[in-house]
Amino acid sequence: MIFDTHAHYDDEAFDSDRDELLASMPAKGIGRIVNVTASYRSLVQSPELADRYDHVYTSMGLHPTEVYELDMDDALSVVRDRCRRPKVVAIGEIGLDYHYDDTDEKKQRAYFDAQLEIALQENLPVIIHSRDAAAETFDVMKDYSAKGGRGVIHCYSYSYEMAAEYVRLGYYIGIGGVVTFRNSRKLKECAAKLPLSSILLETDCPYLAPDPKRGQRNSSLNLPYVAAEIAHLRGITIVEVTDATWDNAMRMYGFN
Repeated sequence: MIFDTHAHYDDEAFDSDRDELLASMPAKGIGRIVNVTASYRSLVQSPELADRYDHVYTSMGLHPTEVYELDMDDALSVVRDRCRRPKVVAIGEIGLDYHYDDTDEKKQRAYFDAQLEIALQENLPVIIHSRDAAAETFDVMKDYSAKGGRGVIHCYSYSYEMAAEYVRLGYYIGIGGVVTFRNSRKLKECAAKLPLSSILLETDCPYLAPDPKRGQRNSSLNLPYVAAEIAHLRGITIVEVTDATWDNAMRMYGFN
């Protein structure tokens, strides 16, 4: 079975067939899914999906580009209250995203720090989004690990050397469809050289579908392509990849 550690099935891209698709997953080899929140709207919708399906769990958190128009006290109160629900297994996705011209770095950092603190208080792992903010994210997460924090660097896109440092600090590295792209040299190096015990499979669906589905709507059903690429890069079997990453996800999300 395969564990999709990061999906967004509350996205409108799944409005036409969400229930049918999610219901079909266990019979098609997808044993567990964590539906990850990003927007304020998803704080409400994602737990409803988790309640509906035995194999679906959820996180609770606000993506760095989704916080600008929110009242901070209200939004964080919702995150804090809802993260105590039985099927909430992480805080995320949270982090820093300095890609866009209208980035409010100060506000992003305030939400990031506050949600990391909630995760520590509630003893939950964190799901970290980092884009064009490599050095600052690493510094934050280095300090966070010293406090006993744990989690995954989602959709990893930086160097192998930095990934190895994250692993040394105890973090997992999330690998999805991008590893199948021809130009993903850095991620392929990570997939080949990092300890298999530190890798998680993820889709980030409906985004980032792997080759040969690139450009289409992504789903957990495409994870065998990701597992196959990692197996090829490491010279091992697909089953070894899916078994190890299942165990890793169970461990990180506290199912073991």
